[in-house]
Amino acid sequence: MLFLGTASITASIFDIKQYFHLQLVPHISRDHQYWRLLTHHLIFGNSSELLLAMVLLFNVGINIERTFGSRKYGSFLIVSGLLSTLLTFLTLLLTSRFGLNYLPPAPVAIILAIMYQHYRVVPISYTFRISVFNVSNKAFQYFLAYLLAISDPPGTLVTCIIGLVTGQIYRSDIVSLKNYRVSSRFERFCVRFILPLIGTTRAPRYSNRALPNDYAPNAAYRRDQATSAASPEDIDDRAAAAAATTGTATGASGDTTTPARRQPSAMSEWVDELTGRRGGQGLRVPTDEEISTLTGMFPGLPREQVVSALQRSQDIQTAADALLPQTSTD
Repeated sequence: MLFLGTASITASIFDIKQYFHLQLVPHISRDHQYWRLLTHHLIFGNSSELLLAMVLLFNVGINIERTFGSRKYGSFLIVSGLLSTLLTFLTLLLTSRFGLNYLPPAPVAIILAIMYQHYRVVPISYTFRISVFNVSNKAFQYFLAYLLAISDPPGTLVTCIIGLVTGQIYRSDIVSLKNYRVSSRFERFCVRFILPLIGTTRAPRYSNRALPNDYAPNAAYRRDQATSAASPEDIDDRAAAAAATTGTATGASGDTTTPARRQPSAMSEWVDELTGRRGGQGLRVPTDEEISTLTGMFPGLPREQVVSALQRSQDIQTAADALLPQTSTD
């Protein structure tokens, strides 16, 4: 894709597109420019064909490469290019007497051969209905191929047919074309010199961590995490120690004002409410089972009083001890 786009733009800038189209008379029959049989696959004649081809290759070619593997996919491209070139030359020889003497520059035959493999290998993901017609998710790709086929008729239409025939011949494995693989030496050459220019082709893997790897938590974040993980006794001890330290410092300086206790942060309150450790303002959130148990033990007390006792106690036994004096008083 990168090479096709760069080559097409370069040919347009330097105005050398006339050297890439394929014409039997006079270029091949009289001037013997047989190199055109290969070079007409290298560029696109206009920007519209280039855009359609890039979208098709992105949606179709990547799936086929992942299905075949890089080595088999490269071998398939080489076989398809050579076979489509031979079929194109034979088609020009047979149809020149009927007026077909020109084929525009574009690797349309190779792209249609890839599309045929996609049609045979990749299953349909979903279908939907348009009026009375059932349409699959591949309809968009077929529509793009149709636009590419009618972009410069009749040349592009004939080239598309050649590409489909090429894909069918490769798929049927008549002469064992599917067994061909590029040499390991050529593969090492591509990995060493060409792959660094393109970059990695693997999909990125994202971590399941909540924070990125290069994230440095600040002091407030570490304090919130430590507060949410600490027990209620540790929080009270830390607050008392901080108050005593602050009181000593202010007493030495002559200020007798008692500092207010630091309120828990919004993050720590939210975490505590989710985990059930605290219900805001330093209160524990009692469970329904605890409330039902204490309500059965003290049926004469209102529910609000039972819940209040459980919120201020660490367990149900402590809450029951706190409610006993109120029962005797009543």
